[in-house]
Amino acid sequence: MRIIGVVLNLLGVLALLYGGVPFTSREKVLQIGPIEATAEVKRTAQIPPLAGAGAVAVGTALLVIASFRRPKS
Repeated sequence: MRIIGVVLNLLGVLALLYGGVPFTSREKVLQIGPIEATAEVKRTAQIPPLAGAGAVAVGTALLVIASFRRPKS
C-alpha cells in the first residue's frame, strides 16, 4: 500500500507541475487519388489540475493509513 501511495504522490505532483503529456501524431493533410501527404503534429494531452491534486490526496491518505496498519509482532 505504501508503494501505491508513493507512486500516486509522484504522479500527482508531476501532473501539477507539467499539466500534460506531450506526444506526436501523424495526420493525413492531403490526399489526391493514390498520393497522400502526412505531417507529424506535436500535441499535449492535458491533465486537469484537480486530477493531480486528487492523486496527491489519495496517495497521502494511503501513506497515512499504511503507517497505522503495522503488523503486530
